[in-house]
Amino acid sequence: MRSPLMRRFGLGAVLALALAVFGMAPSASAVDAASAELTFATDSATTTPGGTVNLSMTITNNHTYDVWFIYQTIEPTWLTNQRPDLKYSFTGCSLATAAGATPCSGTGPANLGTNYGATVPPGQSRTVTLTLQVAADSGCNGNIGFYSYFYAEFSDSTNVSGGPVYTPETRVLCA
Repeated sequence: MRSPLMRRFGLGAVLALALAVFGMAPSASAVDAASAELTFATDSATTTPGGTVNLSMTITNNHTYDVWFIYQTIEPTWLTNQRPDLKYSFTGCSLATAAGATPCSGTGPANLGTNYGATVPPGQSRTVTLTLQVAADSGCNGNIGFYSYFYAEFSDSTNVSGGPVYTPETRVLCA
């Protein structure tokens, strides 16, 4: 006597094979996951109290449609928050353009997305650089690091969220 379970399994296998052969099977797509990418870089891995470090953030559009809107936050990491003697602030912001750097606003744990400028076409990137100023009376021998979440909307009405993305840490050294 044949089991009804085997009959169902056989019918499901035949149907799945037919769909796969004729190209109608649903396929996994990595386009959404990789449609926008946020990366960070610093111009120095160390600084001293009173020094500055430039933190560059680059959003890359890997989608086939323009990025129309970006929202991004930036927050200190848990370990950075555990060192109340580390004193720092963002004192400058600039957007890299073909004509040179232009000032931007909205630095800190706010909407950094507007700083990336207008539409980001497919395959292109925009870089915003924040100047991290370490206070002269800051503690030292600690690391300052940040994490970020972002949200991007594309001209085809799709969107992508990403994060947390971590910045390289900057070590504050004693002079």
